[in-house]
Amino acid sequence: MGQYTVSTRKNVRILLVGDAGVGKTSLILSLVSEEYPEEVPPRAEEITIPANVTPEQVPTSIVDFSSVEQTEETLGLEINKAHVVCIVYAVDDDDSLDRITSHWLPFIRSKCNASVDGDAETEPETEAAGECLRKPIVLVGNKVDLIDYSTMDSVLAIMEDFPEIESCVECSAKTLHNISEMFYYAQKAVLHPTSPLYMMEDQELTPACKKSLVRIFKICDIDGDNLLNDYELNLFQRRCFNTPLQPQILDEVKAVIQKNVPDGIYNDAVTLKGFLFLHCLFIQRGRNETTWAVLRRFGYNDQLEMCQEYLRPPLKIPPGSSTELSHRGQQFLIAVFERYDRDGDGALSPEEHKMLFSVCPASPWSYSTDIRKSCPINDNGWVTLHGWLCRWTLMTLIDVVKTMEYLAYLGFNVHENDSQLAAIHVTRERRIDLAKRQSSRSVYKCHVIGPNGSGKTGLCRGFLVDDMQKLIGKEFKTNVVHCINSVQVYGQEKHLILRDIDVRHALDPLQPQEVNCDVACLVYDSSNPRSFEYVARIYIKYYAESKIPVMIVGTKCDMDERRQDYLMQPAEFCDKYKLLPPHLFSLKTNKKELYTKLATMAAFPRFQAAWILFYKHSHLRQFGHMTEEHKLLWKAGLGVAAATMIGFIVLKTLNVGGSHSR
Repeated sequence: MGQYTVSTRKNVRILLVGDAGVGKTSLILSLVSEEYPEEVPPRAEEITIPANVTPEQVPTSIVDFSSVEQTEETLGLEINKAHVVCIVYAVDDDDSLDRITSHWLPFIRSKCNASVDGDAETEPETEAAGECLRKPIVLVGNKVDLIDYSTMDSVLAIMEDFPEIESCVECSAKTLHNISEMFYYAQKAVLHPTSPLYMMEDQELTPACKKSLVRIFKICDIDGDNLLNDYELNLFQRRCFNTPLQPQILDEVKAVIQKNVPDGIYNDAVTLKGFLFLHCLFIQRGRNETTWAVLRRFGYNDQLEMCQEYLRPPLKIPPGSSTELSHRGQQFLIAVFERYDRDGDGALSPEEHKMLFSVCPASPWSYSTDIRKSCPINDNGWVTLHGWLCRWTLMTLIDVVKTMEYLAYLGFNVHENDSQLAAIHVTRERRIDLAKRQSSRSVYKCHVIGPNGSGKTGLCRGFLVDDMQKLIGKEFKTNVVHCINSVQVYGQEKHLILRDIDVRHALDPLQPQEVNCDVACLVYDSSNPRSFEYVARIYIKYYAESKIPVMIVGTKCDMDERRQDYLMQPAEFCDKYKLLPPHLFSLKTNKKELYTKLATMAAFPRFQAAWILFYKHSHLRQFGHMTEEHKLLWKAGLGVAAATMIGFIVLKTLNVGGSHSR
């Protein structure tokens, strides 16, 4: 796939405005013809400079304005269509300089505000409303060949009052002095604007820029020591600029930081302060493009927000397919976990968990009420590496877009030099699994359905702990509906997700998303005579005609089993509908084969012969699972065994007879 970087604008539209006679048209014609025009028309026609002849390799349109030929309304439209406005003044005319603040800047601001209110029509590619409020401005002083002094001091004072002014330049259309530079600055104001990065009046980075760079620093700090060593700096350089840092240049950079920020270097490594200073220095020296290259490589757009294309690359998921973490995705998440497991205890404390997600807008889940209740944790209640991978596996299955977003926040794109799509595996369609009677997936979803008080929540939570007896008597107050852990299915690790389906009233219908799953677990309280009826009705209504494997579970089997007030008892019901016998479950027994059974049924849909291996006895016929095909195989197996025994007896008889004859 290759690395992904947020793309910059695909074209640039420059508008030149200013008082009559300041030389706007002459500047355009001098740029195009590379000589001063002897005859200058009232207004130059719009020209487009091809990408291959511009410094930034972007096609650039240059638009002239003439107060003689155009109205104020037309000018307003052109301002909003433009990506940058160059206000031209004559350096030998103080009035044209004064009118920058008295007329032109207020006029441009008013037209941009009007477009936000919907009073001006703009092209589809024009900036969003919030961006239009700060149209980039470049101040251009023309006719510098006529004076022997500079107007820069006056212009710099204007820049302090109007932050939308990106840069200023003095030039001459007659001598061609700084003509190319003028249009380069205009391009740069669009492609690498200063105002989102730097506050001229305060001489420091904007809060948004600082926040973005802090995140980038943390992502690049691979060993988590709050420093960027030579290896980390070189990796950062290669990821952003596709070239390593030469040792001499690296030493020079460190020397500059050390000279200006005493605590910018520590143990020959760059601190966060040093990293921020370096980018501040780039901007102060007019090297905005360096900082922008870094920001865009890490997913930021021109408003210093994470680009949606970067966060959510298009992922095609065929109907009936699901999403899982790929091996690369798992390895990346393991590396992130180990980086923030500062004490090396194999678990993330609440503080370590908070630090890990400090590079994200927020944590994708609550530590206290979600991750600790939905996946395995240690005795301290802290999420283990196994639990960490389980929680990501759960999110990838139920909300893969959110998984891709947070992988981007954590730096997958940069560290793996690839899109988050490399971290996602899309499984084959379920209809193929059904046809083959075996699933290729490694993550299965089981819906646990039963009446209130049947013990289904305890059944789900018991999946997460080693000793289920610790859950006896506990009141489950949190509304976490998913529990995930891994199980072994014929020697292969699979993840099973138990979803506790909330049943408010017995007569409430189930929604399709509550019915559809890889395996259904219908739970009733074996000690409550009125519990099984709900389960039976659910099966008949939603699952009797479906292809979803179903297991019926009787909970609280440590208590006296009561006869159910239903026309059939659970065992009879299962026999009639060719289901496995009811599985009796209790937290007190601490037996977990139920979860393995459920995972196996999901892994081998419609292949009941694989399920029967759970049972120590093999009276297959009584379970009603022997299809004609299975019966044929069974008979064939018995036939082969019988033929082998007969052959063995005949051979032995012959051998005995032969020995007697001797």
